[in-house]
Amino acid sequence: MTASSARRSDDPGKALPPAPRSWRRGRTRPLVLVVDDALDTRELYAMYFRHRGYDAVTASDGDEGIDVAVAQKPDVIVMDLAMPRVSGVSAMHHLKHDPRTRRIPIILLTAFSHHAAAQGALDMGADLFLTKPCLPEDLDRHVRHALTSRPA
Repeated sequence: MTASSARRSDDPGKALPPAPRSWRRGRTRPLVLVVDDALDTRELYAMYFRHRGYDAVTASDGDEGIDVAVAQKPDVIVMDLAMPRVSGVSAMHHLKHDPRTRRIPIILLTAFSHHAAAQGALDMGADLFLTKPCLPEDLDRHVRHALTSRPA
């Protein structure tokens, strides 16, 4: 199913606008990197993004997420906050200070809904902080916004 033929779940008769065009490496579909230590979560989001007209790759922790981000230059990164080895905050800090990846929007997801955690993540460079559970269609809306509002 292409993004232009996809249907909004709350209004089955209304077509969604096409997914934003990616300009990185000449791709025609935006690439989303999903970084989460929970296999079910990362596969659910990756499958949903592919269904919605994106390309998606995954990583199981912050360390692997950094490697994938540097190698593939995704258009947006969706990353869990609390992961073993390298946390989402540490990985985001690294990516935001690397000239190769600093302009990639990063959406942090966490089960922690504390205001201090959200503010701290935003202060450190996160483009958006969302709490889990986050419905895939809500995350898709935020990813589309990040893609269409990012600087050139």
